[in-house]
Amino acid sequence: MARELASTPPGWDYAATLTEAQARIIGAESASGRFGSQVKLLVATKAWDAAAAVAVVRAGASIVGESRLQELEEKAPALRAAGAKIHVIGQVQRNKAQIAVRHADCVQTVDSLALAERLSRLCLEAERDLDVMIQVNVSGEDTKAGVAPAEALDLASAVQGLPCLTVTGFMTIGLNSDDELAVRLGYARLRQIRDEALIRSERGELPLREAWELSMGMSNDLEWAVAEGATIVRVGTSVMGRRDA
Repeated sequence: MARELASTPPGWDYAATLTEAQARIIGAESASGRFGSQVKLLVATKAWDAAAAVAVVRAGASIVGESRLQELEEKAPALRAAGAKIHVIGQVQRNKAQIAVRHADCVQTVDSLALAERLSRLCLEAERDLDVMIQVNVSGEDTKAGVAPAEALDLASAVQGLPCLTVTGFMTIGLNSDDELAVRLGYARLRQIRDEALIRSERGELPLREAWELSMGMSNDLEWAVAEGATIVRVGTSVMGRRDA
């Protein structure tokens, strides 16, 4: 692999950092009136080597997120052996979709029907089902991937109609800002999309019986995301450490 992957920092304690992250989630749930461990922690292991990724799983992480499919190909066997669930949280080029189908439990970054159709065809060939999420660009930033909010429900409905794919929810990358109100407005927009999907599903207008997950929030803003209804937060640095350490 051309890109050198980082190893566990000396003396780093994954069990301790996982406990700290979980405590932040529990505190955020309590502060927003949510109880019962509704929010799942996904540990982003991009740019960490297989030994580090496996170590965090053995320390208690049940879901890991990989952004680079070439890395996923290398690390997946070890992660599987350790018992991890693997989510793809980076963009999927159609020529590398086979890797996602081969190794992932969920692809969170479906933002076009063309990509979904590619995943569906590959799943049919592999005789397997795949969970997917619709990535939505709630901030409107050109640098961020995702379908426009106004198009999210139509895309979700079209994807759910494809063989072998199950839409389980919606994902976004929040606005890169210290402005809490601005960031939370984006997360609230994603929650509104999810809620509208459920309402239309109950009316029989959308085939989205399982689209209730909201994957949003990272190390720097997970409390804001939880307050706005996140069910999955994607945490990297605060659990794994700094890659340049």
